[in-house]
Amino acid sequence: MSLRTRLSLVYGGLFLVAGVVLLGVTYALFNQQLSGRTMKFVNASPPGATTADERFRKAEEWMRGQQDSLHEAATTSLLTQGGIALAVVGCAATGLGWLIAGRVLAPLHRVTDTARRIAAASGADRGLHERIALAGPQDDVKDLADTFDTMVERLDRSFDGQRRFVANASHELRTPLTLGRALVEVAMHRRSASEDVRQLGENLLQINIRHERLINGLLLLAGSENEIAERLPVDLADIVTHVVAQTAPEAGEAGVTVHEEAAEAVVAGDALLLERLVQNLVENGIRHNTGAGGKVSVTCRTRSGGGIELEVGNTGPAIPPYEIPVLFEPFRRLNADRLVTAKGAGLGLSIVRSIARAHDGEVTARPREGGGLTVTVTLPEAR
Repeated sequence: MSLRTRLSLVYGGLFLVAGVVLLGVTYALFNQQLSGRTMKFVNASPPGATTADERFRKAEEWMRGQQDSLHEAATTSLLTQGGIALAVVGCAATGLGWLIAGRVLAPLHRVTDTARRIAAASGADRGLHERIALAGPQDDVKDLADTFDTMVERLDRSFDGQRRFVANASHELRTPLTLGRALVEVAMHRRSASEDVRQLGENLLQINIRHERLINGLLLLAGSENEIAERLPVDLADIVTHVVAQTAPEAGEAGVTVHEEAAEAVVAGDALLLERLVQNLVENGIRHNTGAGGKVSVTCRTRSGGGIELEVGNTGPAIPPYEIPVLFEPFRRLNADRLVTAKGAGLGLSIVRSIARAHDGEVTARPREGGGLTVTVTLPEAR
């Protein structure tokens, strides 16, 4: 039951309990008063009486009968009419309690409606411009509404600062790297460049590529934290086939065999982000493998109970179960705290989890028998 209904029932119940107690006390006092009063009709002469003794006896019987009749009538009237009046007034009190509870809880309903609209917004940073702006006396409900407005305002400023940071970082971080790569390539391809200069240029380019990968991963991670505003039907099987074909040269150089099993699986979301999700999983499976002779399996299917399941497993070193949650944290990889190497920046699974959650999905991982890791992504099926 709603809070308004419970308050109304409490009001009505308390009134009925108080009314029953009041009715009982009134009946007890009335009964005591009526029983203690002595009617003296001894000198009365009832019709048909002749002698004094007979008149006294008949007067006593008539008095007792009158007293019993009066007691019965008064009791019946008190209990029946009092009960009816109590029921009517109790119903009226419950209705009045309903109206009062609705008036008292109306500001709370405004808080709830505003919070529901913000939570139902298409993106995590959308809808934060709304405010309750409750007017009225400075009571507990207004304090709650003002506190909620203050919290939403701080969240709005925080998301706004994040958007500005991502926009500025996208420009300020990529521009120096692009300029540095261009200068290195110019220096490497000069006719007077020695072999040492060319080798140094190759090393600098590799470092530059790792920095670009790191920056792109950070920007993607910051952008994928938000919910997808515009969702379109995307066949995840096509993405899996495209990514496996795209990563085939890297798998061939590493001596890793990639096995693909993709059936039609349509989800609603952003195709570029979903492609990045699959690409990160497949690249992780290739790079963190046992090397020559390693295997990566990619399976995409629609579950019988509903939903889409993407499963990527790879051979590799044994992974303790307690280490798996660490792998989903940014810059954290197995047995390497905040390590950036040629294999990656440690953002792959963090980006996978963010993209999956932005599409209302979840990511789980479990160790494989014999070593390696199996990552499972579940996404809602497109309607």
